[in-house]
Amino acid sequence: MSFSGNTIIDELALKFGGQAVLSQQLTQDKITTFWISKDYLVPILKYLKNEISGPFKMLYDLTCIDERTRTHREGQPPSDFTVVYHLTSLERNEDLRIKVPLKDNYTLPSITSVWESANWYEREVYDMFGVIFSGHPRLTRILMPKSWQGHPLRKDHHTRATEIDPFSLTDKIREDEELNLTFSPEEYGMKRQSDGSDFMFLNLGPQHPGTHGLLRLVVQLHGEDIVDIVPDIGFHHRGAEKMGERQSWHTFIPYTDRIDYLGGVMNNLAYLLSVEKLGGIEVPERASVIRIMMSELFRIASHLVWLGTFAQDLGQLSPVFYTFSDRERIFDIVSAITGARMHPAWFRIGGVAHDLPDGWEKLMQDLVNYLPKRLREFDKMIMKNRIIKARTVGIGVFTTEEAIEWGVTGAGLRATGYNWDYRKTRPYSGIDQFEFDIPLGKNGDCYDRAIIRMEEMRQSLRIIQQCINNMPAGHYKSDHALAIPPRKDKTMTDIETLITHFVGVSWGPVFPSGEAMVPIEATKGSNGYYLISDGSTSAYRARIRTPSFPHMQMLPFISKGYTIPDLLSILGAMDFVLADLDR
Repeated sequence: MSFSGNTIIDELALKFGGQAVLSQQLTQDKITTFWISKDYLVPILKYLKNEISGPFKMLYDLTCIDERTRTHREGQPPSDFTVVYHLTSLERNEDLRIKVPLKDNYTLPSITSVWESANWYEREVYDMFGVIFSGHPRLTRILMPKSWQGHPLRKDHHTRATEIDPFSLTDKIREDEELNLTFSPEEYGMKRQSDGSDFMFLNLGPQHPGTHGLLRLVVQLHGEDIVDIVPDIGFHHRGAEKMGERQSWHTFIPYTDRIDYLGGVMNNLAYLLSVEKLGGIEVPERASVIRIMMSELFRIASHLVWLGTFAQDLGQLSPVFYTFSDRERIFDIVSAITGARMHPAWFRIGGVAHDLPDGWEKLMQDLVNYLPKRLREFDKMIMKNRIIKARTVGIGVFTTEEAIEWGVTGAGLRATGYNWDYRKTRPYSGIDQFEFDIPLGKNGDCYDRAIIRMEEMRQSLRIIQQCINNMPAGHYKSDHALAIPPRKDKTMTDIETLITHFVGVSWGPVFPSGEAMVPIEATKGSNGYYLISDGSTSAYRARIRTPSFPHMQMLPFISKGYTIPDLLSILGAMDFVLADLDR
């Protein structure tokens, strides 16, 4: 059976005619990319999802590009806006990137009839770019307030607050905003009554549940049972993608730390792998191993926060103190190595900021020796607690097929028994050189998702131990001209290198035109930065695909029929971060 990209394009042309596929595009990430006519969008996507051999069952991402100020579009169809569909076939272990050009008429048919998960993605594109999706069940803003004027990711929308007049909060604006927050069930197609009884609509938030971030859930209740949920998101939206298109390739690195703010340098890794793919930069082996070691260290730190708050959400008070105490041990190591704690922004284009300090081995080894016993204590205290089990076993269940339909990755997908981890299926940064296991669940419930994260911490410790034992010698950063700044020893002896250092730091490196995305297995699922360069010092388009966005969209689907206490279990087991969702 052939799974080549050319075969797919030929097959589409044969089935839908020569006018369906407009052209093919070569990209730095080697993902099969082609343009199609919007008239064939829905039938082609249905065919790719349901009929083709090795179907592309997952809508991994859906986004848009404002092409109107772009200069390097050689060979691409003319368009003002381009809507991009990123599909994933887990069976093939292959991606497709499908682009639809929009010229003059910025309207496309909705694909919510093809993928459930397309709902929020299309709303986001409408919100950020103003593209209309005909047939969408409720095409409204999702990240911006209802009262927002304009579409923020358009190139003609202001980039900084200083570019517009100072804001003044008048009584009229306050009244209008309060009115906008008023929930009307009819707007969502919800009924207020059923069989002679009234539904109750319960506002959970906007508040800070656990340590997950600011969230509002409007819960429709029939007695104690959940009928439906309307998640209201966007409270953490800071325009991270807009900032990614404003900052230089280098200066955007610290902004990535604040996306999954519990994942630390792992955010840097997802971004930099795509940047380095764009620039054709080879990272030295020592730098790659350092990156893996620090990323797995932050995986443990993130999971410890999840574990403590998960137990707290379910009524256990003590664990959060223990897990946060252990997280402080990790932050002490991070601080000693990078100079910062929670947001070190330490990875760099082509490597890391500086070499490992003397004594790093002992710091890491002490942690590797210490944590296994603590994890056994947490197993006994939390995972074997009969109340915790009663609150999580058989709760929030979904199948592998449902997970793929909604774009669920990470522990949520593996809890259904499906063996998919980007560290194994698409190794990056040399992670394929390490020995570790991928824990799997069976039931796809809250308890299995928790058990998997517990075991993932042990596997991360295995990886870190191998880094300690086998840290290669060599440079901590690439010699590539785009990997800035150059190593300090050369800037002190070579004037050309010193000038390159000065220009690179002042203006930033100029990356060749093109596009790339390298997904990674982040702390909460798959994270990927889809970056487009127009041959400039900053990204023309910086799309951030985060796991929390599709996971939260699935919440109403997996919560119906449960109760409010069950909802807290489902939210806790989801392990989301609102900044990761809202960006």
